[in-house]
Amino acid sequence: MATKEEILESIAQMSVMSVADLIKMMEEDFGVVAAAAAVAGPAAAGAGDAPAEEEQTEFTVVLKSVDAAKKIACIKEVRGITGLGLKEAKDLCENGGNIKEGVSKEEAASIKEKLEAAGCVIEVK
Repeated sequence: MATKEEILESIAQMSVMSVADLIKMMEEDFGVVAAAAAVAGPAAAGAGDAPAEEEQTEFTVVLKSVDAAKKIACIKEVRGITGLGLKEAKDLCENGGNIKEGVSKEEAASIKEKLEAAGCVIEVK
């Protein structure tokens, strides 16, 4: 019996048409379909891409701007959410920036809702 290496070497020396005929003969003799193996290759590659497409679990809430007429309410809300002092909260409201990082989707939505009610423009990343 020939080794796998010998068989592979023999196939490598065959023409493309001869290899195609050999594949057809193997499919008939063994009752298999070579196309099934070809389909499994891309499916396995697609499964490797799945983690890159997972739903985001951590979000950053960013303050974009504040309604000038509601600035005091915005500062109060920012202080309540972040725990910052009055001056830091005021600076954050005036300049914009990250309110909270690494929060869950539900918490980000809750923070966004509270701040928008207070007159802030919020972006969740």
